[in-house]
Amino acid sequence: MTVAAICLALTAVKFALDNLPTQAMAFLAVAAILDALDGRIARLLKATSRMGEEIDSLADAVNFGVAPAFIVYATLLPHSRVGWIVVLLYSVCIVLRLARYNAMLDEDEPGYAKEFFVGMPAPAGAIGAIGPLAAKMQFGDGWWTSEWAVSVWMIGVALLVVSTIPMRKIHTFSVPPNMVVPLLALLAIGVAASIFYGYLVIIAIIVAYVIHIPFAVRSKRWAAAHPETWDKKPQQRRAARRATRRATHPHRRSMARLGLRRPQR
Repeated sequence: MTVAAICLALTAVKFALDNLPTQAMAFLAVAAILDALDGRIARLLKATSRMGEEIDSLADAVNFGVAPAFIVYATLLPHSRVGWIVVLLYSVCIVLRLARYNAMLDEDEPGYAKEFFVGMPAPAGAIGAIGPLAAKMQFGDGWWTSEWAVSVWMIGVALLVVSTIPMRKIHTFSVPPNMVVPLLALLAIGVAASIFYGYLVIIAIIVAYVIHIPFAVRSKRWAAAHPETWDKKPQQRRAARRATRRATHPHRRSMARLGLRRPQR
């Protein structure tokens, strides 16, 4: 599956060079799905190996670094010298981010640190990179497709990828039992929307991911300051954080419920 994902990602580049951006984005999406599944399937089948891990890391560099960079360059920054430098920067940052991730696997970290990525993960970086292309396909040409806007955007994504800003891992979120059915319904709506409004879904994912960053920073900062919660499960840590917040501001919820405001001095 890893090799198939690489082939699909490189085929996505070919479609971009042939001025077929829709097909390019579709093949890149399928490559990302296969890349996400291959590791899990290998673990389920107990077929993991050192060679497989190395190939998977190289596949990530192609699927989330090289392929998105070429797609953006071919569709939005053709023949642009600045654009070429920018996409090279993005690709290099993805490779550096993957190398850092592999180097950190053997480090001993507190339990809470495993709930966060260090910097933006490569798949999220790839989604962010094709954001301007999704905007073009949905809304047409505009300032968001200009050379300077795309270049600044790509530089921003590249810096987030190699940054040390904490970002939450999706699998660490717990779902209350009473929210399972609504979330499944929301997921079904999202899948249906991605079929008919795929570009809007990509833009919505990017916006939601950017919004979550300050919350992730605050969450990790709180966990680092409370070592007594390091060995607890994520949901237990969040409960402790809520309890601490209520103890620190006992009257905030009652005032909000009654619609009261703190008097101005």
